[in-house]
Amino acid sequence: MKLLKPAWVNHNGKPIFGIDIHPDGSRFATGGQGDDSGKIIIWNMAPVKSEADEKNENVPKVLCEMDNHLACVNCVRWSNNGYYLASGGDDRLVMIWQMVDYGSAPIFGSNKSHVEAWKCVHTLRTHSGDVLDVAWSPHDAWLASCSIDNSIVIWNAVKFPEVIKVLSGHSGLVKGVTWDPVGKYLASQADDKSLRVWRTLDWKEEVGIFDPFTECGGTTHVLRLSWSPDGHYIVSAHAMNNRGPTAQIIERDGWKSNMDFVGHRKAVTCVRFNQNIFSKTIKKGSSKPQHYSCCAIGSRDKAVSIWLTALKRPLVVIHDLFTNSVMDLSWSHNGHDLLGCSWDGTVCYFQLKTQEIGTPLSNEEKKRLHEKIYGKTVLSTNTEATLSNTIIENPDMLKLQQQHKQQQEVQATKISKQFSTPKKDIDTSIIVEGQPVDVKSKQIETRTPDGRRRITPLYIAPRASISGPPRPFNGSVQNLFGEQSKSGVDDTKVMVKKEKEDMDKGVMKTSGTIPANIQPMSALDSRFTEKSTKNSGSDVDAGPSKESTKTKDISPLNNASTKRKVSTTAETSLSKRAKKDKQKEKAAASASAAAAAAAAAAAAAAAAAAAKSGQVAPAALAKNVITREVVSAINLAVPEPPKTASIQVSIGNTAKDGHLLVEMENNVSHAGVTLAKLKCEKKGWESILPSKGLALVGNKQQIAVSCEDQTVSVYTLCGRRVLPAMALPSAVSILRCNNQYLMVVTANASLYIWDMRKLGVIIKDVTLMPIMGKGKNGNQATITRCILTEKGAPVITVSTGRSYTYNLSMGCWILVNSQTDILHQCSDYQTCFPPQDALQSTGPLSKLQSQTNKSASRAKAMFTSSHSMQLASTLSHLENQLTASLSLQSGKEYRFWLLTYARYLVQEGQESRLREICDDMLGPFYKADLEEEQWQAHVLGLQKRDLLQEILPIIGTNLKLQRLYTEYQEQLEMVNR
Repeated sequence: MKLLKPAWVNHNGKPIFGIDIHPDGSRFATGGQGDDSGKIIIWNMAPVKSEADEKNENVPKVLCEMDNHLACVNCVRWSNNGYYLASGGDDRLVMIWQMVDYGSAPIFGSNKSHVEAWKCVHTLRTHSGDVLDVAWSPHDAWLASCSIDNSIVIWNAVKFPEVIKVLSGHSGLVKGVTWDPVGKYLASQADDKSLRVWRTLDWKEEVGIFDPFTECGGTTHVLRLSWSPDGHYIVSAHAMNNRGPTAQIIERDGWKSNMDFVGHRKAVTCVRFNQNIFSKTIKKGSSKPQHYSCCAIGSRDKAVSIWLTALKRPLVVIHDLFTNSVMDLSWSHNGHDLLGCSWDGTVCYFQLKTQEIGTPLSNEEKKRLHEKIYGKTVLSTNTEATLSNTIIENPDMLKLQQQHKQQQEVQATKISKQFSTPKKDIDTSIIVEGQPVDVKSKQIETRTPDGRRRITPLYIAPRASISGPPRPFNGSVQNLFGEQSKSGVDDTKVMVKKEKEDMDKGVMKTSGTIPANIQPMSALDSRFTEKSTKNSGSDVDAGPSKESTKTKDISPLNNASTKRKVSTTAETSLSKRAKKDKQKEKAAASASAAAAAAAAAAAAAAAAAAAKSGQVAPAALAKNVITREVVSAINLAVPEPPKTASIQVSIGNTAKDGHLLVEMENNVSHAGVTLAKLKCEKKGWESILPSKGLALVGNKQQIAVSCEDQTVSVYTLCGRRVLPAMALPSAVSILRCNNQYLMVVTANASLYIWDMRKLGVIIKDVTLMPIMGKGKNGNQATITRCILTEKGAPVITVSTGRSYTYNLSMGCWILVNSQTDILHQCSDYQTCFPPQDALQSTGPLSKLQSQTNKSASRAKAMFTSSHSMQLASTLSHLENQLTASLSLQSGKEYRFWLLTYARYLVQEGQESRLREICDDMLGPFYKADLEEEQWQAHVLGLQKRDLLQEILPIIGTNLKLQRLYTEYQEQLEMVNR
């Protein structure tokens, strides 16, 4: 064995945290700290292996330096095919690098030049903390990265930067990841004293191993575990056995942890298996060679040990190799070279001979061994990261999968067109380094309408290699990249175009709608998130006149575009009025208290006299019966009569149909009598009110006005009184209308809702006492918002931040939204609309939640340590949204949240809940059962079986649920016949 520490491999004295040898063995990469940022250096391997090349000045040592990372680089890893280099750093980024096949580029700020040019082709941004380790899967289908944000991100290496899954099972900093060599599992180790194994089939946790790590502390910067090339063992970093540091061996068979590598004096930081399976005769007298693996272990004790799984003792141990902790190790693909790096900023090189380590198996022998032990690997037949090895059993399912794939491709094409910079194809095949470029033959000249010439600048870029790995540095100089495909630009002379033609062809047009699948909530339905057209026939509340300030303060709040400032002013005015009422109540209470005291004294005397005579006084009997404490009544503020008020009411369904101006006037003097009247000059009618008017609302179906004498009068647009004035137990505090429905909230906190088309009551004298609790300051809560939906459902928001609706069938108030609801902070789904679209939507639930979706910024930070808690929170949130839509009788929102709920259940594989939904939507199969169960075929005006028809294709996107899809698809077809 040879041992060497090349002093010229360094980061100018800064720490080196990651090292990796390229698959062709001609170069290696190091990652660590730079002068003021993270630094990656690609080195030539030849001067390390050969002393003659090291002394030869014509042989370069540094091939390229990259400093794109904003903070320290913690890990570098080459892809298995050598195409890419992945790096992760403290700037929370994962960068994917690729070599371009043009000449050297100068290093900024120096006279040096790069021998090779490497470019960052993808920047992956999902982690919210430092990235400590990255690992490529077999066949380079996936890339795993782990971070101190307690998560592991699985990237689709075929379609960067697509995220396949975020694994959130750890509750501590994740410091190492490694792949099963046959692609069925991923292992990770974290500071939560656990090692977890994840299945790649469904990205669920296979097993969590805790026992070997219970005594461990978070004393290591990294925990780089490794999987043996035969797949039999995982060797972990930092573990403990009898209070001594070990590298724990975890067997694939049953995930047992009965063995470990011992000998290091401090915690193990990194483990790296040789990629080869070796063959050698170990036992004396045996002619049959034994298969085994080779493993290198680095520790905080500055030592490196090399082990063979066929031996009980280490092959070699090198103490005091560095002056600080060992951070990373890397084997070459031929199996004879090993590199290690340390926190002290130095690198060590080991070279082992075949006699020492054994003869490696060929790739074909290794593949046959894997198939003999494990069968076909997950990725042996398909490198597409999103496919599994599940067999499709139904031709309908196959067709559905193909349609789903086509939809994804079309959607991806739309996104790329919308969010990519418009480009003109340039034939790069004529741009050859070192040769003059005929720029004039390719330039584009345009002419403005007034005849001026405009020459479009031509970008002359070097050709980039995107189709193959970098060639070995000391190998053949032939181009291994393959031919570039030529673009569609003809080799013509100056092209003359007119700007007007470009404008006509839509060059300057941009798309204004954003597809639903690019929103943070992947299950959203784009058909629901489209902006709805504004309904010109929407309800209109009376706008107070400029002459009365008090009337302006108490203007109704059901208009979605009401400013926050106006509602705040209204609350202030209402609170002042409430204070005056309370003062009057206190004065009346003090007077009644004196009378009550005198009455109590008389009652006591009468009771004493009666006791002597053996009789019980009636007053004493009544006192014994009434034992509960009387709750003080709620008094809501009543608006004062304005001098004038007016509203505009639309006549038809569109703005072209016109509007009517309806005015209310108080204090009108006529023949010495003061009257209040309602009039419409356009229709030419007037009506006398029974007393002064307080509030005025209206729409194309009705006009309603509340009066000072505790009555409500309702008129048609032609001024005809619908019915005599309705007398209420107290004055009207809030008046609302929507379609044919009219809502009143009285001063004593009672709710009334009528259907004025049928002239019937829907809700009668329902108290608001259950929802008017105490606020944060201990005071009585106030009403901040009051809405009447199109279906006649009341929605009342109080100052505690909670919104309620009254469920007539249940006979109670139901909570539909809360600004402090923890589910909004923990769920993966926040609201069905962006804030700018919520006010324009017609759904009452989206209007309520348009002010509370700020909690979405905290959602990712909540419960990231527990996937089960995240799952439970998300399911609870979606179920709340679904039931709230049902309570608010919002069919559009109910359909949207039902499909969203179904998507999430399909994503998480919740088959039992999906069955419940499908059973409810399908209904009984036989007519006899239909009559017994009293199943309703409609919900909020929607056909349940039509909804099931929409849910089934969603279920079909998950191959694991294909039998569920087939079962209900067949039943639905039979029922429809």
